[in-house]
Amino acid sequence: MASSSGNSSGSTQLQNSGSEGDLQHLMDQRKRKRMQSNRESARRSRMRKQQHLDDMMGQVTQLRKENNQILTSINITTQHLMNVEAENSVLKAQMEELSQRLESLTEILNYINSSNGVFETHEPNNTFLHHHQASASADHNSFINPWNLLYVNQPIMATADMLHQY
Repeated sequence: MASSSGNSSGSTQLQNSGSEGDLQHLMDQRKRKRMQSNRESARRSRMRKQQHLDDMMGQVTQLRKENNQILTSINITTQHLMNVEAENSVLKAQMEELSQRLESLTEILNYINSSNGVFETHEPNNTFLHHHQASASADHNSFINPWNLLYVNQPIMATADMLHQY
């Protein structure tokens, strides 16, 4: 009986060690499966990370391109502004010069008209020539003075082409 109980206890140990071996094999299989799953998960994570990095790099490239286009546009607009301001400055100077010329010519005409009475006729039937002759006889130097010419009030002719020299 002792031997049979020893055999039974030995076979139980073999069964226990067999089931421990199966259990160990099962645990190793689960561990390998978990490791494989973790590797696959890590690979997918690296791929997502790489894809995100690629997307971000593409966005950086696109933003740099847009930034360069904006800077180019700003430079062109700034240059255009400077050109317009320079042209505006030239036009203001020309306008000021022409205004001064007009004022000077108006003063000259007012002086001529007031000193000679060229356009001031008090009698309705007096002609320009008669009035000029009367002024000429009053002034002995009327032929020497260039302001006493017959056609003193000629219009000043100017064209836009003449103004480009300024």
